[in-house]
Amino acid sequence: MKQTQKTSICGISAALAVVLMLLGYFPYFTYAAPAVAGVCMMIPVMEVNLRWAWGTYAVSALLIFLFCEREAALLYLFLLGYYPIMKAVIERIGKLWLEWLCKISVFAASVGACYAVLAFVFDFNLGEFGNFEKYGSILFLVLATVTFVLYDIGLSRLSGVYALRFHRIFKKTFRL
Repeated sequence: MKQTQKTSICGISAALAVVLMLLGYFPYFTYAAPAVAGVCMMIPVMEVNLRWAWGTYAVSALLIFLFCEREAALLYLFLLGYYPIMKAVIERIGKLWLEWLCKISVFAASVGACYAVLAFVFDFNLGEFGNFEKYGSILFLVLATVTFVLYDIGLSRLSGVYALRFHRIFKKTFRL
């Protein structure tokens, strides 16, 4: 594959991720926009390689940090943007239980880092959970983990659909 083809594939993926992240300004899209934008990182992983996919993530993350809604941007930066790339790396391990352990560990570390940034940089406190302050954060983490597992399963299925249905169209379009 030529450099220009790689650059165009990754550029289109990064631009699409940024445009999708702009939907984060609309109410109720704060959490959905980063999840959908992260799916755009699957294209460079599947069509080019992991190194170019990481570069695509870096470019899109910078643009998203500069132009998109803060909470959605942090979700993209800390987890949902790079996770499809990290998923491809983790799934090379080959042992399902170890893969899931790594995936959950990446998720927990990412959520912890995101909350640390929210607490120290943006002065967010856990008192936002109201009457559920004591157990609200634990419940939130459990529900977020379940949602993350469903997101991972959805990414796996979506990559299978892409490989079966859209990969041929993609190859014809870019003359690969």
